[in-house]
Amino acid sequence: MAGVKVLMHSLRCFLSRVGPFSKPGLFPWCATKSPAWSQLFLGSACKGNFTHVVAKKHQRGQQKSQKKPRHCGPLDGSWQERLADVVTPLWRLSYEEQLKVKFEAQKKILQRLESYLQMLNGVSVTTAAPRSEGLCCCLHPIIPSPVIDGYRNKSTFSVNRGPDGNPKTVGYYLGTWRDRNIVCVQSNHLKNIPEKHNQVAQYYEIFLRQSPMEPCLLFHEGGHWRELIVRTNSQGHTMAIITFHPQELRQEELCVQKETVKEFFTKGPGAVCDLTSLYFQESTMTRCSHQQSPYQLLFGEPHIFEDLLGLKIRISPDAFFQINTAGAEMLYRTVGELSGVNSDTILLDICCGTGVIGLSLAQYTSQVLGIELVEQAVEDARWTAAFNGITNCEFHTGRAEKILPQLLKSKEDGQFIVAVVNPARAGLHYQVVQAIRNCRAIRTLVFVSCKPHGETTRNIIELCCPSNSAKKLLGEPFVLRQAVPVDLFPHTPHCELVLLFTR
Repeated sequence: MAGVKVLMHSLRCFLSRVGPFSKPGLFPWCATKSPAWSQLFLGSACKGNFTHVVAKKHQRGQQKSQKKPRHCGPLDGSWQERLADVVTPLWRLSYEEQLKVKFEAQKKILQRLESYLQMLNGVSVTTAAPRSEGLCCCLHPIIPSPVIDGYRNKSTFSVNRGPDGNPKTVGYYLGTWRDRNIVCVQSNHLKNIPEKHNQVAQYYEIFLRQSPMEPCLLFHEGGHWRELIVRTNSQGHTMAIITFHPQELRQEELCVQKETVKEFFTKGPGAVCDLTSLYFQESTMTRCSHQQSPYQLLFGEPHIFEDLLGLKIRISPDAFFQINTAGAEMLYRTVGELSGVNSDTILLDICCGTGVIGLSLAQYTSQVLGIELVEQAVEDARWTAAFNGITNCEFHTGRAEKILPQLLKSKEDGQFIVAVVNPARAGLHYQVVQAIRNCRAIRTLVFVSCKPHGETTRNIIELCCPSNSAKKLLGEPFVLRQAVPVDLFPHTPHCELVLLFTR
């Protein structure tokens, strides 16, 4: 792991030189589609996944000689290895090699982005910081994940036919619905899934196979039992959420099923899982929020809690929380360093989830304003603020494209605003980009992206392009200054990329 130590040291050196948290002791290391003018770039430069391409080239010379890792046990090459190659495509590489693959992928993304930005008249991509070769910004070394195996704190297990044809198999999918070749394969050999998650999935499968109720494989074909979500924290507390299609069942029949699954996990064989809480959700849709169909607590505590960056964080069943807790600390520290917030700063935390970024920086800013779509996550953020004695934060529930423009109108009177955005893979809504771009008080923007080769590229182009009244992009363009890759997803092609923009 010498390569990992070198990378960690490089990032510590970088973080010690920038931002308000470089002082000793402050931060100890322990939508809708946008206009068609950007379509050309997105259709060519961003097609495919760079990490997959680089990884396949890197693996070709190694697969013949590489032995199967001991932790996987006996693998069925036709099913379990295939699943590992789909869910965790980099699992055959050492972690140092994975980091190299991911770093090269991020560099390629930024190089292609620069080539397009240079095509836009009037866009300056120069920076005072030392530039990486061929890049529009300073690309820092990738920050490794402190935990490499079993790092996920949330896993979603599907129910469908297994390799033996049993429709009550719990695991991950191989194949596609389009090709009608879906097979559900157990996940107990995957490197990124913790043992506790696999244990709960195993006992859910046992429960299903003794239940007289059929699984719901396709909504129109009937059946009831659906997916299982398992959430855990670093203290080992476990929340399980079972999704159930009610079909035409009466309320009393639903109560029987809820009592049956509760009995199984409290007094039956499933009691060995030692669940902290068990939720039940009736859902007739593929995905269903708490507002659409409330999570029903069958037993246990309504929330789990996590200790992060010196805060006690509350987590509800459907609240967003980074799936790698130890990696999230590295990510949020990096965001804090790049943001440059101070006592005169208002921090605008867009797509804030449970509010961790804003809450962790609240003591260094004059005010934190958070915006989040999921109501339960906002309730968690408010609880966390109150519990930790943080009084300069306010959190708003709703769509950022609706809330942000109104929120910014009241903050134009000479106040300095630092914006942090951490959107889902779909990127930012175009109206959010407009509001950020057109707010003169926002001089610094930190953009966290888990898919920088997708919609994020479109967002960056809109943030950095010349002013365009037809597109309602009137403010001064941003300039991309620094980029820091942070690995939260070992064994997979994915990586968080933290981008610093100023103007």
